[in-house]
Amino acid sequence: MKATDISTGLNGKIDESYNIAMNTKVLSTLEYTTIIKRLEDKATSAPGKELCRNLLPMTDISEIERAQQNTADALTRLFKKGSISFGSNANLSFALKSLEIGSSLLPTELLSFAKFLTNVNRVRSYGVREKEEDPADSLDDYFNLLEPAKRAADEIDRCILSEDGDIADDASPTLKSIRRSMKLAYDSIHNELNKMVNGSLRTYLQDAVITMRNDRYCIPVKSEYRGQVSGMIHDQSSTGATVFIEPQQVVELNNKIRELELDEKKEIAVILANLSAMLGEHITELKTDMELMTTLDFVFAKAGLAMDMNGMRPRFNSEHRINIKKGRHPLLDKKKVVPVDVPLGKDYDLLVITGPNTGGKTVTLKTVGLFTLMGQAGLHVPAGDLTELSVFNEVYADIGDEQSIEQSLSTFSSHMKTIVEILKHADENSLCLFDELGAGTDPTEGAALAISILSFLHDRGIRTMATTHYSELKVFALSTPFVENGCCEFNVETLSPTYRLLIGIPGKSNAFAISKKLGLSDEIIEEARKQIDEGSERFEDVITDLENKRVSVERDREAMDAELARMAKEKAQLQAELDKIASTKDRIIREANEEARDILEEAKEFADESIRMIQKTGGVSLKDLEARRTALREGINSKNNKLAIKNEKRAAKGLSAKDLHLGDMVRLVSMGLKGTVSTLPDQKGDLFVQCGIIRTKTNIKDLELVQEETITAPGIKHSSGAGSIKMSKSLSISYECNLIGKTVDEALAILDKYLDDAYLSHMPSVRIVHGKGTGTLRNAVANFLKKCKYVKSYRSGEHGEGDAGVTIVEFK
Repeated sequence: MKATDISTGLNGKIDESYNIAMNTKVLSTLEYTTIIKRLEDKATSAPGKELCRNLLPMTDISEIERAQQNTADALTRLFKKGSISFGSNANLSFALKSLEIGSSLLPTELLSFAKFLTNVNRVRSYGVREKEEDPADSLDDYFNLLEPAKRAADEIDRCILSEDGDIADDASPTLKSIRRSMKLAYDSIHNELNKMVNGSLRTYLQDAVITMRNDRYCIPVKSEYRGQVSGMIHDQSSTGATVFIEPQQVVELNNKIRELELDEKKEIAVILANLSAMLGEHITELKTDMELMTTLDFVFAKAGLAMDMNGMRPRFNSEHRINIKKGRHPLLDKKKVVPVDVPLGKDYDLLVITGPNTGGKTVTLKTVGLFTLMGQAGLHVPAGDLTELSVFNEVYADIGDEQSIEQSLSTFSSHMKTIVEILKHADENSLCLFDELGAGTDPTEGAALAISILSFLHDRGIRTMATTHYSELKVFALSTPFVENGCCEFNVETLSPTYRLLIGIPGKSNAFAISKKLGLSDEIIEEARKQIDEGSERFEDVITDLENKRVSVERDREAMDAELARMAKEKAQLQAELDKIASTKDRIIREANEEARDILEEAKEFADESIRMIQKTGGVSLKDLEARRTALREGINSKNNKLAIKNEKRAAKGLSAKDLHLGDMVRLVSMGLKGTVSTLPDQKGDLFVQCGIIRTKTNIKDLELVQEETITAPGIKHSSGAGSIKMSKSLSISYECNLIGKTVDEALAILDKYLDDAYLSHMPSVRIVHGKGTGTLRNAVANFLKKCKYVKSYRSGEHGEGDAGVTIVEFK
């Protein structure tokens, strides 16, 4: 089966390349046909859907990469601009052939072309890059070669009013004149007949109405009065009581209307011929547009499918290496499916997967096979970044129960028939997938056959994956070079699979463990164990031990990863604070330099002005010169005083060691940051101040107290200094400190300040909320409270107080 994939080269020509059909059986076995149905639903035109239906995997890596690039570029456009419809791209090949031979098209056909060309114009506009600097992509040539033939499309829309084929009066001056004459004739005949119906002939009529018979205007006359009305009889009623007569007075008018109707048909034919001829001038463009619109619909359908399943473009190689990362089967719920990592072809070319039923072995096989087919068809696959696939000429799969009653084939026989065909045709450019290889017969013989089949494929370097329950195949994988074991993880405690694929570890069927969990007696299980030879049991015990060690190592790795992530977060926060400090320091220096520059420039201007005045007045007395110099000095001193105003304020306050207390809010003048006093000044006046998560060393000379806002209330006498601060704290401090969500460093800084405030407010006890979590924050709080001098005791919360998630602190 061939599917044409039209591509446009840089030279603007249309080339054709064909997909190579793999064996059709594998397409249904691996559910590739289901993927194609979903792809077809994404196309918006009938030709685009047909192209999707015929899509097959390719084997030319350059064609695969080109198709993948098209899909990737279309996906990028969908994310940037949204979807685009190709719905008016119908199969107009028959109408196109009529145009080629010069025939006139019907109004509906012309209207279909007009809609198509309007759609072409819309698609072309969609393809225009919004900015010139936007990078070009593989779809630019498709969009640029579209020719909307806008003049022809607009003319058709102007002349044809609806899909019913109604032609507008303004389609031509002649048609407009004919229809005006027809209207006048209709009005005349109605006026004449109305006079008859409502006048002298009223008594002869069955009903006072005007009717049509044989496209002629008539009146219904009673049979007994037919002789009283002169004219032509066109019809009579079924009972014969009424005859329909065209009065002699309107025969001429009716004839004129018939003539005008014939003229109208002729003029409409002329209009349609002209429109067809105008459209015929663009036959080449129309053919190209139809091909390009079909191809673009097909490409954007692939992109839409990729968007739906969170697909990505896989890398391709020709070395038969597969490395799927976080792969998800596209037909399973993407919110529930567990991603798998599947490497094959680098360190080993044969992977034997073991494990319990419903553990995900078959899904893993199908995922690998389906990804290969989809990737080679130019479709994106639902996997993680850096996923790598290879190009195979054939993919063979023996999956599922193929028992055939009609052909008298058992399950084993049907599988073996398929395997024989695979072994007959498979080569080093093939990918072979076997589900439950050797099952359905005697286990000993089945295992022996499975090992022999796998050895046959392995010796020929054929990439192979097989699932099994046989322990013999596990031993074969352990003892054979370039063959690897894999297993689908199973949680015995919950009796459910985790669907994770583990490479390098053979799996267990867990039959005994599952049976015991489900209630089978120990006596029966022990009796069953005796039926297994000692070597097999030891082998299973080794597998169990390896699995336990793997789980332990994996947990340790997860804990280490979490700790590394926490450290990275704290490092980023610390770096942000350091950057802020550096930025603040640079700003202060820059502002000081700018202010100094302004002072110098003003001083220079003042001096220049004084010199000009001296030169202008000639001889100047010493008294005047001294006055100018004094004015100059005062101006400079004024600027210096403005620059030093902060230092004067600091000097006026003159902080000393006794003015500071633990937890006091202060400002680092040099950096413009606020913080709390973490330690009291030493003999040199040096101390530590906690600024957010940064603990910095500074000198008391660089500090100034920050007065907290005092709360006013009736009967409260306000004071200044520390007394005012304590009063404010006692009215605003909470009996609870919430540290949940904080890092240890952040939490201890907050706790230090909070305990100082609470102690200064004479609270008897407080409640520290730190949560349970891993216990890291709770232990840090406990260690801090041990060293706090004014803490009398502390304990974990009791039932109703928050249990181990809180700590109750009592002050001395």
